[in-house]
Amino acid sequence: MSRAGTVRWAAGAGVVALALAVPQARADVGLHSDQEVAGFFANVCGWCHEQGGRQAGKGPQLMGTDKSDDYIMNRIATGKPGKMPAFGSMLGADDLQAIIHYIRNLKPEGASG
Repeated sequence: MSRAGTVRWAAGAGVVALALAVPQARADVGLHSDQEVAGFFANVCGWCHEQGGRQAGKGPQLMGTDKSDDYIMNRIATGKPGKMPAFGSMLGADDLQAIIHYIRNLKPEGASG
């Protein structure tokens, strides 16, 4: 390996080691309104949970789920290897509760109430 290649490799390894050594702070997204939660869900979760969670896509349909709140919170926070990324480092407890509230209140598209 050339000297330049060695320096690039060492610098890259140092960045990775630093990233692994520094504790990751939980940054609450700040989902305070139903509109913010719906927007977050559409932009982040909607890639796999289609129609705002009303229909299965790459991920399962969430509307009408029989999973417990604890199960949903844990799945969002820790993910599922090879299936769903973990969002625990970016979402605080209030954000997770807001998403669970959103899921629990999903209705078919166009339904009232």
